Amino acid sequence: MESMCFERFCGQIIKNQQVDEIIEIIETFPKLSRTELANTVCELFSWKRPTGKLKSVECRQFLERLDEKGTIRLPVSRKQYANKGAVKVQRTGKADIQPTISVKLKELSPILLTRVDSQKQRQLWYEYVDRYHYLGYQLPFGAQLRYFIKAGATNDILGCFQFSSPAWKMAPRDQWIGWTDEQRKFNLQKIINNSRFLIFPWVEVKNLASSVLALAVKTVPDDWQRCYGYRPVLMETLVDRKRFRGTCYKAANWIHMGKTTGRGRMDRANKQQGASVKEIFVYPLTYRFRQELAEL
Repeated sequence: MESMCFERFCGQIIKNQQVDEIIEIIETFPKLSRTELANTVCELFSWKRPTGKLKSVECRQFLERLDEKGTIRLPVSRKQYANKGAVKVQRTGKADIQPTISVKLKELSPILLTRVDSQKQRQLWYEYVDRYHYLGYQLPFGAQLRYFIKAGATNDILGCFQFSSPAWKMAPRDQWIGWTDEQRKFNLQKIINNSRFLIFPWVEVKNLASSVLALAVKTVPDDWQRCYGYRPVLMETLVDRKRFRGTCYKAANWIHMGKTTGRGRMDRANKQQGASVKEIFVYPLTYRFRQELAEL
């Protein structure tokens, strides 16, 4: 008889037999780090992206979820006492402030979103965000895609974008979607979070931000599917109203959902990691997004 369904990983049903194999790996190789274990499990079950890369980040999160439930027992995290989000970014002259760009949008067109793929591009992206975004650069949770916002007419870099894994729970969003806890756990990966949006301070171009957002909802879902093997159906973002009014999101037809509780993402000890209340905006990527988010 086939073993009972136990858990789900990236939409796949995980059987009890697979969990037993994971436990066997942990017991057989007790000195492996959590990341090394995640890589080993990905290799065992062929949990790979369409590009062939292992789903290591998602797998580690999956293993830690099983650990929290007491199903498996992971080795102690080697970085448990470190600030997981903190990253030291090297400063160079490449990201120094540039002369003001104050022209009409059409003079820069077409506006392009260029994927950040190489190490050199990533280092420049990190530096721009760390220097000019009010939150700086932090390691994102789970999957992520990064972009440079570029002017096709001049090849100037105008800003930076990042899309990453969504917030685990947000009451206004979850009530609006209307899903159950089970549906949310199963389909949460179908939501992606616009976790960084930066237009450089020397770029003063009217309607640029809303135009870039309009381009993102057309571009990012295809890129996400190519990279991670599934297509998102909803975008979300959080706006700190002490700093911004969310005008560009409203202009790009994002829907205002309400406010967060101010608790931020929770660590494993249920301690606050961010206390500011933020406004929630979402953008449906398909007319059937509610049906897709309710599937089991």
